[in-house]
Amino acid sequence: MNHISNSMNDKENQHSETEEMDTREDENIQPPTDKGGGEVKVYNGDGTSTTQEETMEEEDEARSEAVFRFVVPSFSRLKEQLLSAPTYVRNLPWKIMVMPRTNQGQDRQPTKSVGFFLQCNGESESSTWSCNASAELRLISQKDGVEHFTRKIQHLFYSKENDWGFSHFMAWNDVLDPEKGFIKDDTIILEVWVCADAPHGVSWDSKKHTGYVGLKNQGATCYMNSLLQTLFFTNQLRKAVYQMPTESDDSSKSVALALQRVFYELQFSDKPVGTKKLTKSFGWETLDSFMQHDVQELCRVLLDNMESKMKGTCVEGTIPRLFEGKMISFIRCKHVDYTSSREEPFYDIQMNVKGKKTINKSFKDYVAVETLDGENKYDAGEYGLQEAEKGIIFASFPPVLHLHLLRFQYDPLTDTNIKINDRFEFPEKLSLDEFLQKPETTPATYTLHAVLVHSGDNHGGHYVVFINPKGDGKWCKFDDDVVSRCTKQEAIDHNFGGHEDDITVKHCTNAYMLVYIRDSIIPEVLQPVAENDIPEQLVERLQEEKRQEAQRRKERNEAHLYMNVQVLTEDSFNGHQGNDLFDSERTSYRTFKVKKVATLKGLMETLSEQMNYPINMIRPWPMTLRTNQTYRPAAVDLETDINKPIIDIADNANPWMLFLETVDPDSGADCLPEFDKESDVLLFFKLYDPRNKRISYCGHMYMPITAKAKELVSELNHRAGFPLDTELMLYEEVKPNMVEKIEDLDLPLENVLEELMDGDIIVFQRSDINPDELELPTVKDYFRDLFYRVEVTFCDKTIPNDPGFTMELSLKMNYDQMANAVAQRLETDPYLLQFFKAQSYRDGPGNALRCTYEGTLKDLLVTFKPRQPKKIYYQQLSIKINELENKKQFKCVWVNSKLKEETELVLYPNKNGCVADLLDEAKKMVDLSDDGSGKLRLLEVISYKIFLIQREDVQLECLNPAGTKTYRIEEIPKDELHLEDDELLVPCAHFHKEVFSTFGVPFLLRIKHKEPFTKVRERIQKKLDIPDKEFEKYKFAIVVMGQPQYINEDAEYLVNLQDFLPHPPQGSSLPPKPWLGLEHINKAPKRSRCNYLEKAIKIHN
Repeated sequence: MNHISNSMNDKENQHSETEEMDTREDENIQPPTDKGGGEVKVYNGDGTSTTQEETMEEEDEARSEAVFRFVVPSFSRLKEQLLSAPTYVRNLPWKIMVMPRTNQGQDRQPTKSVGFFLQCNGESESSTWSCNASAELRLISQKDGVEHFTRKIQHLFYSKENDWGFSHFMAWNDVLDPEKGFIKDDTIILEVWVCADAPHGVSWDSKKHTGYVGLKNQGATCYMNSLLQTLFFTNQLRKAVYQMPTESDDSSKSVALALQRVFYELQFSDKPVGTKKLTKSFGWETLDSFMQHDVQELCRVLLDNMESKMKGTCVEGTIPRLFEGKMISFIRCKHVDYTSSREEPFYDIQMNVKGKKTINKSFKDYVAVETLDGENKYDAGEYGLQEAEKGIIFASFPPVLHLHLLRFQYDPLTDTNIKINDRFEFPEKLSLDEFLQKPETTPATYTLHAVLVHSGDNHGGHYVVFINPKGDGKWCKFDDDVVSRCTKQEAIDHNFGGHEDDITVKHCTNAYMLVYIRDSIIPEVLQPVAENDIPEQLVERLQEEKRQEAQRRKERNEAHLYMNVQVLTEDSFNGHQGNDLFDSERTSYRTFKVKKVATLKGLMETLSEQMNYPINMIRPWPMTLRTNQTYRPAAVDLETDINKPIIDIADNANPWMLFLETVDPDSGADCLPEFDKESDVLLFFKLYDPRNKRISYCGHMYMPITAKAKELVSELNHRAGFPLDTELMLYEEVKPNMVEKIEDLDLPLENVLEELMDGDIIVFQRSDINPDELELPTVKDYFRDLFYRVEVTFCDKTIPNDPGFTMELSLKMNYDQMANAVAQRLETDPYLLQFFKAQSYRDGPGNALRCTYEGTLKDLLVTFKPRQPKKIYYQQLSIKINELENKKQFKCVWVNSKLKEETELVLYPNKNGCVADLLDEAKKMVDLSDDGSGKLRLLEVISYKIFLIQREDVQLECLNPAGTKTYRIEEIPKDELHLEDDELLVPCAHFHKEVFSTFGVPFLLRIKHKEPFTKVRERIQKKLDIPDKEFEKYKFAIVVMGQPQYINEDAEYLVNLQDFLPHPPQGSSLPPKPWLGLEHINKAPKRSRCNYLEKAIKIHN
């Protein structure tokens, strides 16, 4: 049971204790039967009793509000809950529910109460509906001088909370007490006034009830839907949008065409309109549709986009003519005759809400004059600094005025934007003449046309729009896909905000944008838009799109009735160099979509017509997967199967692949030869050329199974173009890497071919070859090599998402053979390549391969699945791979002597080397200064502070860059090479306000005991090359254990080296080293702190 606390007024307290609203616990209540509760009567609105049937017929079931009564006789004998007959509001049934309830009182004694609830759509089995409503639940007084007892509710009714009210509406004894006045003749009268929004998730016909349709919500696009409806009902703009030339526009990328489509469908569709094509034309990804953006920003961007699309067309200038006003910003001197002013156009005005009760007060605040005096005087040129007034005055207001109410403002206390829900009143009629510099030709009086409303807080919520479509005071509410009629009070008064005390108005619901239309131009702005105002070619294009979409929808709905037949011809086999007759992944098929129940005869007729062959010149051979995993044609019995459904012959395969045998056009034959399934066999032939290592397809042939193999020789010689007496070697291609030589050609085919079947392949070659001269001398050699052949894609590791290049290699290759092949392709030295395995769990380079890798290419690709593309990553090197593998890669930063430029260095010192070796490597790659010492040092930097100077004898394996730790190499200045006993190198770092807010490039500085700090300042300024004016703002502090001790420069501080020596705290073996902090503002550009929810709106097309 859901509870919402609800305090009662004094009148309520006379009868019962403070109560809570809730839903009843009982489920699936059925309409009551007569169990002693007496007759149920219904009173509708006027309190007169009528029969239920007559009332239901007469009343408008789609109305937004109703009053109905439930008379409960024999109340004192009420034992179970009772439901009234339904009253229909917004096409949903509403019932009064009453029941006795027992609750624990304050003294923990059970007290009996009257439970009074309002139920909505209680018998529906749907779980998707919802309806927001306000209601008053009343116990009607039956005694003069006693007022009705009333309590209010406001609730979103849905399947799990389909009733709402009070389990303790009034104490049972109070109701039964005749003195209280609520019972007469053991009968009570319950009454409900309910006012409901149009429901969601049920069949609400917006077009029927209002004449308009809504827009579907894509996830969080209600803000956009509100704006689109507002622009749509600006009829003059809609007319101009239709006139934009879009004949040659790309239908998926044109914003103009997408907007035309949405407007056209809003005007003529009977159902809610989708906006996916519009947001797609914006270039938005899916995520953009699920993020709420600023409506003002979207309005501005969308109008800008339309304005640019209208340039050079018959509707150029429509946007500024409708929405552009002009304001004058001025500064006027008080005591001299000098005024500076600038006229600026505006498309909308941002109105302050905080502290302003009405729109008039907000306008007065907008044009309020600010006085410039004191330190803020205005520089009036030759008149010098002058007291002045600064302000804004309006030169003109546009025909359509967009007012954005600043409901969302930044709160410095919480460092977030907050929503202001204060009351802010706006009128239906608005006069703005008093804010004009001089009167315009027509009065600046406006009529309210649209109220865009937000419910919720800064983190999200819901947007709706109330629109007065014809400017005649008849309002409609547009809530995404649901449109309903509403009262002027709902559209205007309920959206002022500040309704915290009124339970019938939703909290945090208020207007954030208003649209006013100038009275003098309403007939023009809201002129009717007829179908003949829309260009004929646009209507045709949109209707053709609709037809195509309907066809695609039909095809999708009927897809289960169809199957695809993929047809191969002998052309598909030509040029194939692999196993079987074709490569299923590369061959192009002719695909035919046919009904599954169509017969083989019907398919043959279709193929005959489409392939331009008479039906007696074609024969189908279904491709079947043999047990040895080869694809070969198999015979179909045309006599017995000709009238069978294709899906049965295909054994439910979809797609079904078949080889279509056709008469050779050069043969002169007018039909295919007869084929006897019992005594004939279909054979295919391939010729192998060992010199070029190529296979050529040589057609097919029917042969009797009793024919001897040697009978094939002359035919094969003829097909190959050899002399007819050329000796041949014949092989049967059984399966991948299994090719058997036919040794005895005098035996019949059924004896020499293993398990003789239709679709068997014979590969032949000449016998007169010299095996020593050829790499792959025989068919067997070729197919064995083919078995180990693999396509590998090599991607450059240094290029993100590099598509790479693909090479065909042998799985037997070793590292050197692979490296040589890739190097040849890249035209580089194989020793200047480094290879990396692909990661098994995601796309990307894994571990590097050593050049001494002893495995084969097959071992490298073992993690890949059979049909998965095989990838290996590589990078080109500047040193040879065999040298690189004996070195350690070390990344560090190089900083020049001016501490300005930081560049990354990637060094390759010997693995077993020390810091000195690293510095020697660095010398080869950096430019030393002309007047420098020529010596380098390695610094360890953590969080923009120098932690220590690494000794040159430290082993590199001891260095571990991790987290915020980096290593920096720099040239040692001459004055820091040799330090005296009274000198010290001090680490210096920049910070702002807090010592942990360090930034910039830290540095080392030589200081001398007892020297004035002013000299130290001078050295720092010279080292950092900072102008005097800026350096004056720098403060200096000695930072010890995170605590700054600021140096008082006025007191002529003398450097004390003890201040900069480590201070070992008790119990610590590693004393923290003090550092000199330079406090100043960080002028480096900051990284944006905007999160993804604050992403700027962009229309990319």
